[in-house]
Amino acid sequence: MSGGEQEPGRYYVGVDVGTGSVRAALVDQSGVLLAFADQAIKQWEPQFNHHEQSSEDIWAACCAVTKKVVQGIDLKQIRGLGFDATCSLVVLDKQFRPLPVNHEGDSRRNIIMWLDHRAVSQVHRINETKHSVLQYVGGMMSVEMQAPKLLWLKENLRETCWDKAGHFFDLPDFLSWKATGVAARSLCSLVCKWTYSADKGWDDSFWKMVGLEDFVADNYSKIGNQVLPPGASLGNGLTPEAAKDLGLPTGTAVAASLIDAHAGGLGVIGADVRGHGLVCEGQPVTSRLAVICGTSSCHMGIDHMVQGHAAFPELQAKATARCQNIYAYLNSHLDLIKKARPVGFLTVDLHVWPDFHGNRSPLADLTLKGMVTGLKLSQDLDDLAILYLATVQAIAFGTRFIIEAMEAAGHSISTLFLCGGLSKNPLFVQMHADITGMPVVLSQEVESVLVGAAILGACASGDFTSVQEAMAKMSKVGKVVFPRREDKKYYDKKYQVFLKLVEHQKEYSAIMSGD
Repeated sequence: MSGGEQEPGRYYVGVDVGTGSVRAALVDQSGVLLAFADQAIKQWEPQFNHHEQSSEDIWAACCAVTKKVVQGIDLKQIRGLGFDATCSLVVLDKQFRPLPVNHEGDSRRNIIMWLDHRAVSQVHRINETKHSVLQYVGGMMSVEMQAPKLLWLKENLRETCWDKAGHFFDLPDFLSWKATGVAARSLCSLVCKWTYSADKGWDDSFWKMVGLEDFVADNYSKIGNQVLPPGASLGNGLTPEAAKDLGLPTGTAVAASLIDAHAGGLGVIGADVRGHGLVCEGQPVTSRLAVICGTSSCHMGIDHMVQGHAAFPELQAKATARCQNIYAYLNSHLDLIKKARPVGFLTVDLHVWPDFHGNRSPLADLTLKGMVTGLKLSQDLDDLAILYLATVQAIAFGTRFIIEAMEAAGHSISTLFLCGGLSKNPLFVQMHADITGMPVVLSQEVESVLVGAAILGACASGDFTSVQEAMAKMSKVGKVVFPRREDKKYYDKKYQVFLKLVEHQKEYSAIMSGD
């Protein structure tokens, strides 16, 4: 290469399958997003607590968005592809065709979504076994994990689904299989949602104890007996068929996948923090906690509280008139009504416990409900804004609750790294800093989940020697938000109330279920 020529750029594609949409990005070697596309995906709710999707619909959306982001690029410069997705359960027959996960027999709907709560009785029975593998998932399994869903299918759809099934995939692993034809599973999904141990593998006694001994008998071929670390290169890369679908060259490197939240962590947590005055600079990466503020963790709860309020139509009209989204409008409205005190003090008499859909972490209690104390007769825009603030604070208290559970288990956390949609909301970010008492690091690139997926593709391509090296090169610190120490006493009191709420809820439940 002559002195005047530059090496052509190297690009990676990250594909993120969320709850309501598929998104893709073209990312360069320094972690900058060069192109972005998204497409909505269908959901079905045939009955309460049953949530289903279609793997064919999702794959078609992956192809559409990938084709969009690589338009106009020399395809030879695209070195790798990485997928992340929600922990939804994909069911296929022995020929890899979709099988119905519903009583209607609709085989298009072959995915039980992560948020599906149909397997309530199954998860109770699994937790009653007190099997040692439950320690891998915090001592209690969530109804959103895969074992209870698998047991539900066996007990409810024996003939139409269970007996015909050949393959049960976590959605991220389905996508990497679809791209490469390699049915290897990622260590990420199997450890987090399936009771797999990185050291010991599958535990035969667990599956036999819960009534899913079928998996042991076929050497776990239906749920995965080839397991790879995230970022490992799969097979020979893209198959000719998948390459055509995605608009990429055959043989493009494809990585073992990640759960969507974990991809967000990968996209933020390894950033070089030198020069920002952060205590985590000289500490191991385990002192950092990635908080993925996406649909599942917080949007649903906030939307539920805001959209159900009597003043919501007025809020929508005023936000539209100002060309703002409703949350930007609420943040500015709170600044108007706070008077001389810090905005957080507006909720001195209003407290929220935000588990409208049960608690996944750290309690893993699907029976918990949402709570609000301190409601008045008025229902104007001020009341809506303060209720929104109290809900944002409740989610931040939930983060503090998780951190305290982690610290009790021996972890030492000093810094939060936030990404996802709500990390764009300055009020949400400041409340997390104030309530946890920790600095919050925001990425330079807001779409950290997509950067994380692209980092996987970069690792699979061989352009970096390790995931750690790719993380350090491809994630950058954008802004650091420090806690307001002078408000600490106020938030400590509110946190005491927060913990009392759940304690009281359990007491109410005991009274109502007693003799």
